[in-house]
Amino acid sequence: MKIIRSSFVFGIFLLAAAFKPVTKNEETDWVKKGIDRAHSQLMAMAKSIEGLKSDTAVFPRSFSKEGKMLWVGKHDWTSGFYPGSLWYAYELTGDSTLGKYARKLTNQLKSIQNYRGTHDVGFMMYCSYGNAFRLKPQVSDEPVLVNAAKSLASRYSPVTKTIRSWDFGKWSYPVIIDNMMNLELLFWASRTTKNDSYKNMAIQHADATIKNHYRKDFSCYHVVSYDPTTGKIESKETHQGFSDSSAWARGQAWGLYGFTFCYRETHEHRYLDQARAIASFIMNNSATPADLIPYWDYNAPDIPNAPRDASAAAITAAALLELSKLVPDGKPYFMYSEKILKTLSSDAYLARQGTNNGFILMNSVGSFPEKSEVSSAINYADYYYLEGIKKYLEITKLKK
Repeated sequence: MKIIRSSFVFGIFLLAAAFKPVTKNEETDWVKKGIDRAHSQLMAMAKSIEGLKSDTAVFPRSFSKEGKMLWVGKHDWTSGFYPGSLWYAYELTGDSTLGKYARKLTNQLKSIQNYRGTHDVGFMMYCSYGNAFRLKPQVSDEPVLVNAAKSLASRYSPVTKTIRSWDFGKWSYPVIIDNMMNLELLFWASRTTKNDSYKNMAIQHADATIKNHYRKDFSCYHVVSYDPTTGKIESKETHQGFSDSSAWARGQAWGLYGFTFCYRETHEHRYLDQARAIASFIMNNSATPADLIPYWDYNAPDIPNAPRDASAAAITAAALLELSKLVPDGKPYFMYSEKILKTLSSDAYLARQGTNNGFILMNSVGSFPEKSEVSSAINYADYYYLEGIKKYLEITKLKK
């Protein structure tokens, strides 16, 4: 343990030496452009929410290329992303009005703390209440998050040693790669409550994911279904990808992000090795375009004409920036992330002010096989884009 800790600290020291503070010039104008655009877009969206007649479907999920807006209720898996984006924008700009909107939308998710119908309670609550507690806490925030962790933990099976993802579909006990993201709430709860059971569930889930979701090239399946009685694997599929053997872009990003914070939380090197291997798959993939915004699936049959996925790119950028801080040779991860964020801040992906119905980024893909949210603006793309900018500023010491 002492060796792991010392190498970790040494890595941080080397990283600090390698990344000198960035001076503000035309090379970093994209950062200001991204923050300013996010500010105006999110503010416009927040004001439009005030004008809604509905008391339930108040969370903006996506805006299609055909001009259709999708509003969802608090039980939708994406409900926490827009409040989370408001919190990030508040943090990046200091605009107290954004903070007020963020708190109002966050508080509307309060009852989700007791919702046990999905693994996505991690997304829903940690992106909203997690950022609220970090930036502008209220007395109730901590117990709400602890209760949300209890709800997530209720879906854990000691037989499969995983947390069940979906309660629908043809699968007996489905676990999706996205579920790696929700483990962050369990690690937080373990630290906060001093209860190792949350952390142990997260570790067992992560270990099962390494064993069962990943192929030899370190691409992953989307869905692994287990027999809930025996724990044996029934099927391995890529439900939202091109085929069961293909590499669905957002799934690769979820895995990279998840194993990166698993290493940050545990310092267990098997998670670092996994994160590095996934990063290598993404960064060295021959199907990755020059601007680093991936196609919706690395094996899509119509490359280079396949739709791009800005959401996968944004998640990847946020994950690689975190990974760059955890290793002594993190500069390639940083530089790759920087290029992604610069591309996302270009006119090809960053919406013009007053357009895109208040969303920040264009050209994400929800589920191509289901013809759902293809080449659309989607709230989780905005969320991880802002998280990426936040991490970039922290690393470079660049002033906003």
